[in-house]
Amino acid sequence: MGAGPLRTAGAGTLRPEHAGAEVRLAGWVKARRDHGGVIFLDLRDASGVVQVVVDPAAAPEAAGVAREVRDEYCMALAGTVRLRPAGIVNPELPTGEVEVAAVEIRVLSPSDPLPFQIDDRAEIDEVRRLAYRYLDLRRPRMAANLRARSKGIAAMRRTLDRMGFLEVETPTLIRSTPEGARDMLVPSRLRPGTFYALPQSPQLFKQLLMVGGVERYFQVARCYRDEDFRSDRQLEFTQLDIEGSFWGQDDVLATLEEVMVEVVSALDGTPPARPFPRLAYSEAMARFGTDKPDLRFGMEIVELGTVFASSRFQAFRTTLESGGLVAGIDAGPLGLSRSGLEALAERARALGGKGLVTAIVEEGGTLRSTLAKHLDEAEAAALVAAFGAVPGDTLLLAAGEPRETRVLLGRLRLELGQPKGHRQLRFLWVVDFPVFEITPEGGLAPAHHPFTSPVDVREMEEHPERAVARAYDLVLNGSELGSGSVRIHDPALQRRVFSVLGISDEEAERRFGWFLRALRFGTPPHAGFAVGIDRLFSVLLDEPNIREVIPFPKTQTGLDPMTESPTPVVAEQLRELGIDLRPEARAAMEGEGEAPPG
Repeated sequence: MGAGPLRTAGAGTLRPEHAGAEVRLAGWVKARRDHGGVIFLDLRDASGVVQVVVDPAAAPEAAGVAREVRDEYCMALAGTVRLRPAGIVNPELPTGEVEVAAVEIRVLSPSDPLPFQIDDRAEIDEVRRLAYRYLDLRRPRMAANLRARSKGIAAMRRTLDRMGFLEVETPTLIRSTPEGARDMLVPSRLRPGTFYALPQSPQLFKQLLMVGGVERYFQVARCYRDEDFRSDRQLEFTQLDIEGSFWGQDDVLATLEEVMVEVVSALDGTPPARPFPRLAYSEAMARFGTDKPDLRFGMEIVELGTVFASSRFQAFRTTLESGGLVAGIDAGPLGLSRSGLEALAERARALGGKGLVTAIVEEGGTLRSTLAKHLDEAEAAALVAAFGAVPGDTLLLAAGEPRETRVLLGRLRLELGQPKGHRQLRFLWVVDFPVFEITPEGGLAPAHHPFTSPVDVREMEEHPERAVARAYDLVLNGSELGSGSVRIHDPALQRRVFSVLGISDEEAERRFGWFLRALRFGTPPHAGFAVGIDRLFSVLLDEPNIREVIPFPKTQTGLDPMTESPTPVVAEQLRELGIDLRPEARAAMEGEGEAPPG
């Protein structure tokens, strides 16, 4: 090809109005078809795919090159856009009405035989996909996910910039202040025996920005948590972090709603109606058995204490008399056989329930259930009326400790009712969270973090187990997108919170002294929020796993099959850092082929 740019147009941008134009294209060979003369190539770049025609009679040198190329060769070409002949228009392609008649072709880079086809129709083992992630990113689904993620993050920045926010980067090598998840630690070479931590969030630094007079802050922040993997978690993740001075809860919620509307609109979705509904934490648990309810379907938890308070069914009556809960859900017309109902009861036991009573509503309001023989006609009618059930509905009843019972029914509700796909978006604010949660040992721990402001300070000190925080979560289709709170800006109040948690002044100074000092210099009232970007886009793009919206994720065991990390390091690196290994870790390193330090 002669001098000039490699590309003058994107392959996916060509349309009938470009017919007759001379273009230069560059991209990858998606497919090659040799019809015993004329050669057809599908050329793909980031903008899309276009058909290229190479006629040996018109361009013999180009045809010679075209015969040699294979799938995923990187190539450049020059040619003329023309309309496709009648009858061979491809309506499935945006470029399906045109083709490019190539006169010159040059291979920029050949490709080895592929480990898998660059095609969404192929089922590929995930570890293999991640080992060749650079090829996986060429597949239409992954390429579309990355484009959508980029458009969505751009909408976040655009919206917050318009609202007067300042984008500020906070440090990624910080002091370790373990709260909740484990810190990811980084040893210091210059100060042997000391460590930095990678941030679990920019929480304290964004509060310091409020002390510094920034007033409106945001950041697309990288964060790290050394916790076990799940389909919606990674060791490193990205969040949209915001904070505002002279703010209360309503200011935060209004700002995040504006951002979410812009993001959904940028992805060509139907913008959600504002304001988003709000639900108190206690009500969410009572009605849905979870603090992140999916509102796209009903099947709410119904308390049945009035139905069974004086029932002959001893198990339920005894539970109520001891302060327990009897409740249930109407799962609708499941149409399960007896074995299917038994499998459902077994699933309840697997989820930690003590048992599950099932009842099918029949014509006339009678019940097909082992429970029926313990109920008189009035009690059976009251049970059906409590649910508003109709013939064919399956009722699922559970009894036990109130929270455990609600959680069990909430999990069954999701498994039986949660719709597949996320075409309908139901945003929800869950507000009024507890200040503290009870630990397995019976102590107190912050429900969010220890810098969250309580609604009532006296109640926090006298009845910490029921104190309410100025904290809130954003939920979408049953997924928690993020959390926020009104912060404590009064040093005296912060000390009182630490006192309830059993953190002495000396320990608070040791762990947070650098932050607490800042609160003594005219700290404004402030509040903020953080949205998990990976989780948000997995829901918006109907991806059940966040790894599908992250360019280079880790597996569920924390491995990167592409770079084969984590790996042992050479002995000299450990010596420079003043680190030695325990015998079991030393043996593991030797097994990986590295010599341990002497």
